[in-house]
Amino acid sequence: MKKSLLLAIAFTLGILCVSSVNAEVTLWPVPEGETPSALWKVQVNGSDATPLSARTADPPFEKYNYGGEYAFLSLDADERVELKITPNVGKEIDALTVRPLSLGIKPTKNEDGSFSVDVDKPCQFSVEYNGREHPLLVFVNPPEKDVPNADDPNVVYYGPGVHEPEGGKVELTDNQTLYLAPGAVVKCQIYAHGKNIAIRGRGVVDSSKWPWPTGPCPHVLSINSSQNVHIEGIIIRGASHWTVVPVNCDDVLIENIKLCGGRVQNDDGINPCNSRRVTVRNTFIRTDDDCMALKGLDVNNGNCEDVTVENCVFWCDRARIVLMGHESRAPYMRNVIFRNIDVIHAQTRNFLFEPGERMIMENVLVENVNFEMGVENALTPEELEKMKNIDISQLKFNVDVANRDNWLFVGRPVVNQYMHTQEPGHIKNVVIRNINVTGDISYAGILFNGADETHRTDGVTLENITVFGKKLDANSPLIHIGDHTDNVEIK
Repeated sequence: MKKSLLLAIAFTLGILCVSSVNAEVTLWPVPEGETPSALWKVQVNGSDATPLSARTADPPFEKYNYGGEYAFLSLDADERVELKITPNVGKEIDALTVRPLSLGIKPTKNEDGSFSVDVDKPCQFSVEYNGREHPLLVFVNPPEKDVPNADDPNVVYYGPGVHEPEGGKVELTDNQTLYLAPGAVVKCQIYAHGKNIAIRGRGVVDSSKWPWPTGPCPHVLSINSSQNVHIEGIIIRGASHWTVVPVNCDDVLIENIKLCGGRVQNDDGINPCNSRRVTVRNTFIRTDDDCMALKGLDVNNGNCEDVTVENCVFWCDRARIVLMGHESRAPYMRNVIFRNIDVIHAQTRNFLFEPGERMIMENVLVENVNFEMGVENALTPEELEKMKNIDISQLKFNVDVANRDNWLFVGRPVVNQYMHTQEPGHIKNVVIRNINVTGDISYAGILFNGADETHRTDGVTLENITVFGKKLDANSPLIHIGDHTDNVEIK
């Protein structure tokens, strides 16, 4: 088929393919009924690209300042992409920062006040002129393959445009695929129950019409007692409560999805609950609440185990980057891997491991994690010195230290208000290695301890952890090992 005919078909679908000597890029315009963001002006390979809008801190949470409205832009590209980006802030901006810094993307300023950004591979990043204030999120996807046929009876297909399904609910069962085409904005929540289910595309699931914590489904994307589920490519905006939640599921693959949250509290990003063989990769999560939380909601639904999270970018405005435990109604939470993670904004205890209800949490690996501490975490020299000399015996569950609790890692069996059985759990075999902390000076402590003689923490390895340019060792005041803790190795 000739390229001119392909382009004609693309325009009919509301999609624009922009060619250059460097790449072929797929863009799509803002559909009618969707308000574009006015925060940023963007061109991609010389063609206009209009970002969409997301927001933070809806009522009753408007008292919190997490940077307000922000913008996001999604596109497909197979090679190098040239972006020209201009913040619309009413004043000249001297410099932009692209996070995660590990991408090595450094904007260059042009004479007209815009900035040039070159991207040479699929990735997800935040463009910022003042930290969390009105950033632009950019999602560069690989080109789509094997797009479903809209006429397939097993495909629920939404083309370009704004859609409002009846009752705001989309249900999926055995062998069904939900496809959101580029340029589709579907105001809905999703309930999936069955085998061989796919949710994919480049469109947006928009849950921002529902106030906290309501909606037609238990979660924005609720996957219940299902097997062989694949979620790929979509954007989820404005979660009203927990966002992507597999409950009692087996074999779930989540890849290249983007969560634009922060609108309300309790908008956890991805929560595998009593689920097995869950993989999350190449995913961007911005939330108010935990980016990821592994939970046991019902002991009869079995373990939460064999979970791998890799090559992801996490941003949490208020809660944790990763929470494991709290709701601990599972015999085991085990064989969990977090690797190649960039934390670009964080606020509190970043990785929190707190099993209760007799649950055994074991075989946890966290490796190759970059923490970028922002000004919201920064400490004065006096505060930093105070926090280096913490009396572990005085630590409390809710507030670990006076005014500040932004730890890197905390691991300890506990009892809390979420637990049905008021008994601590157990921690066994945790390895944390190749951790790097940069940015504004912040407290970056690591704490492990047991609960009592029966509920212990046994087997902790801390290896190659560098905090603001200094590698930690066994004598570091940032490492706190408490009572009822066995077999700790620091190297």
